[in-house]
Amino acid sequence: MDEAGQADRAEQGDRPLRVARIQDVAKLAEVSTATVSRALASPERVSPEARARVFEAIAKTGYVPNPAARTLRSQKTYMVLVVLPDLANTFFSRILRGIEETLFEAGYGMIIGDLDGSPEKEAHFSAFTGAGRVDGAILLNGHLFGQRRDGSGQAARLSIPLVALCEAIPGADIPQIEIDNREAARRMTEHLASLGHSRIAYLSGPPENVLERERFKGYQDGLEAAGIAFDPSLVIPGDFTIGSGVTAGQDLVARAKRPTAVFCTSDEMAIGLMRTLLSAGIRVPEDMSVAGFDDIEFAAVAEPALTTIHQPRRELGQAAASALIDLLQGRPSPRSIRLDTELVIRDSVAPLR
Repeated sequence: MDEAGQADRAEQGDRPLRVARIQDVAKLAEVSTATVSRALASPERVSPEARARVFEAIAKTGYVPNPAARTLRSQKTYMVLVVLPDLANTFFSRILRGIEETLFEAGYGMIIGDLDGSPEKEAHFSAFTGAGRVDGAILLNGHLFGQRRDGSGQAARLSIPLVALCEAIPGADIPQIEIDNREAARRMTEHLASLGHSRIAYLSGPPENVLERERFKGYQDGLEAAGIAFDPSLVIPGDFTIGSGVTAGQDLVARAKRPTAVFCTSDEMAIGLMRTLLSAGIRVPEDMSVAGFDDIEFAAVAEPALTTIHQPRRELGQAAASALIDLLQGRPSPRSIRLDTELVIRDSVAPLR
């Protein structure tokens, strides 16, 4: 250590450095301590310029807010639970990004509850929520805590605001953020029919899923609009996963009379299906057109690039978080919000040869 450093240390002695206080942040940012508190608790109530100065001052001073004291003062946790049916599903990535961005801007954090098909996990998160560990919850699992997908069972009594996202919950008096799955599926089916396909197979999701029920109705609507008779033998069971797409592909490869097009109700199933068909020497789209639903990140880089229905996933997440924040802050929120989808045409679909 040089002489200057030794002198500094001698001057400081062994005393610990003073912990930064909120007053230090306020002085450096040239705002009041109340503005610093608002920037941390309710950022939307502070101008972008002042908010930027506050966070810059926090970074420079090393100030650490006391979340325990903040919670005791407000009786709030400033945390939101986001309930997912399966965190491994890539569909949820952009939705979570939209939720997190919007919550962060409003001063809230996010806890992810991955149910993964486990009743024990669902009971845990229901108790966690009922104990006041979060201020609100966004449900992507298609039912209220304590209920089954068909609406049977007694819903848990929770005193916090809830929002349903993607999967509408019939009968629940809470904001529901979704797309029009039926209309989107009809549009895709009509598009395939407009290219000359009349044997259009349908690769379904789980039968108890509300998304699947709506998309199947849309498929039937599209067939009817195109004057094509519904053929039950062209409906293939699936569960939205790549694995069920592979299984469906094996089914189609073994058939003597194959469809000329397949509408898969998720991109993951479509990608698994295409892989199996191509491995068996069935060309896509020359021998069989394949379409998906969701427009996940891999859809555009699949081989061939996948024709699909684009869901505005990030915007869905933002809309759900905004609706929940409205409720948390005592503002009214719409009970139903539907965002538009888009038919994205790529290389996996072609006119009938």
